[in-house]
Amino acid sequence: MKKFNNTYIFIYSTVLVVVVAAILAIVAVVLKPFQQENMKAEQMQMILSAANIEVERADAPAKYEQSCKKALIVKADGSVVSEDRVAAFNINIKDQYKQYKSGNKDAQLPVFVCTQDNGAEVYVVPVRGAGLWDDIWGYVALKGDMNTIESVVFDHAGETPGLGGNIKDDPNFRKQFVGKTIFEGDDFVSVAVQKRVGDKNPHAVDAVTGATLTSNGVSDMLQKGLNFYVPYFKTLKK
Repeated sequence: MKKFNNTYIFIYSTVLVVVVAAILAIVAVVLKPFQQENMKAEQMQMILSAANIEVERADAPAKYEQSCKKALIVKADGSVVSEDRVAAFNINIKDQYKQYKSGNKDAQLPVFVCTQDNGAEVYVVPVRGAGLWDDIWGYVALKGDMNTIESVVFDHAGETPGLGGNIKDDPNFRKQFVGKTIFEGDDFVSVAVQKRVGDKNPHAVDAVTGATLTSNGVSDMLQKGLNFYVPYFKTLKK
């Protein structure tokens, strides 16, 4: 059996590591555009889903172009900064929410106006927060009265499957929000996620069983996230 000295082994290992690293770097560069397009399609699919327009991921870009032809950028004081639809879609929502929560009055977030197949317009806004283990986020769609929830969609980075993960995976949790309202008269009250609510409370839904902290996170996310848009919503309610 041929024996290799330590120098040979070191050089061989170094070359192998460099070659593998180079291959991985090339693959990452080649795949990056496809990953970015997939992320954009996922975001479009979530916006459409919140608007009660269900499509497959592959069909989301075309349906988004057809159904969501208007998008705005607004500030927390209700002012419209831009009606540039592309710029609104490309806003770094996570970064802007951080700025807003830190007290930055210049934080800007998007509003997506989508038209359903029946011709009705709904206003879709993003929300972000913290779950038990990591970030949670989603989109909330309001009917034209800027009060009644059309639908919602949520996602998460690391909630427990079968428990907190059900904010995304359990369609019955999502369905509870349909028809709930975020205002009591002129006062913003949001929609809370609580234990044993039932169907009668117009501003609350039942929490996810066994996932109290994640449910609390959704409540907090909706309260703080929708509150950003309240001044803008009120300009449309007048």
